[in-house]
Amino acid sequence: MKFLVTGVAGFIGFYTAKALLERGDEVVGIDNMNAYYDVALKKARLAELMPWGHFKFVKDDIAQKPVVDQLFVEHRPNRVIHLAAQAGVRHSLTHPYDYADANLMGFLNILEACRYNPVEHLVFASSSSVYGANTKIPFSERDNVDHPLSLYAASKKANELMAHTYAHLFGIPATGLRFFTVYGPWGRPDMALFIFTRKILAGEPIDVFNNGNQARDFTYIDDVAQGVVRVADHCPTPNLAWSGDHPDPASSSAPYRIYNIGNSAPVKLMDFIAFIEKATDRKAEMNFLPAQPGDVPITFADVSALQADFGFSPHTPIDQGIKNFVDWYRRYYQVG
Repeated sequence: MKFLVTGVAGFIGFYTAKALLERGDEVVGIDNMNAYYDVALKKARLAELMPWGHFKFVKDDIAQKPVVDQLFVEHRPNRVIHLAAQAGVRHSLTHPYDYADANLMGFLNILEACRYNPVEHLVFASSSSVYGANTKIPFSERDNVDHPLSLYAASKKANELMAHTYAHLFGIPATGLRFFTVYGPWGRPDMALFIFTRKILAGEPIDVFNNGNQARDFTYIDDVAQGVVRVADHCPTPNLAWSGDHPDPASSSAPYRIYNIGNSAPVKLMDFIAFIEKATDRKAEMNFLPAQPGDVPITFADVSALQADFGFSPHTPIDQGIKNFVDWYRRYYQVG
């Protein structure tokens, strides 16, 4: 099987490509290697993939239609795992056009390429941020998600709508995955675990937003990559019971599905910090601050659909996952 993985030098893209390569699949990866965060970390991830003879890397930008068209014509992937995106809720407050280029135009280029170069399955990254102002927990794929709280979240909801349109019009089997706060070794430097670990080890204070009164459904990266691969192996089919009278947002009369991938066990921010303190054997100095625009107080994934359809749900305990990250961080950055 030949897979195209977009955003292959990113956190989830790297782990997904690695999982596919380890089982013998051919992977073509593309990434524009932008400077949203440390490019050296992206290069180091790629260096881990390069030894596989069945891996090919293309450095280019999916927001450029000719690039994507040439990619599909030249490599003819059987399946596409689209993970490239401009990430970050807070970054979207100050750099909105980055999200239009990467998350909207980039995804449109992928959809058009799938339309004219038929693929068996398009799996694409959505986000738990689409739940926005929802307060009913746990968050279910069958909930209405029409009230995003950031442009990033709105762009991910737009991706779901765009994918459904192409599934309906052109029969492209498409599955969207709503990721819940992914963490682990090789993670993103703009995420809380990375920032807190770096500052705690350096003896610097950490900023704790909303005065610590929030919780996140932290999901370990190995679990996420396994979930992506399992989903990619099973193409969605139309839901024959779907009705426009009572439309189910998670499925369709088209070959389209939406799934949550989360640990289904929210962790309070103060407990999260305590786990980092234990793993680093350091005490955190905390600077308590108000909530940031675009943040939500809690995320909590209902993963019953993922369990029912794939016999899988994330399971790595948060304390073990944080320890694994801290151990990696110390090795990678040579911090005692």
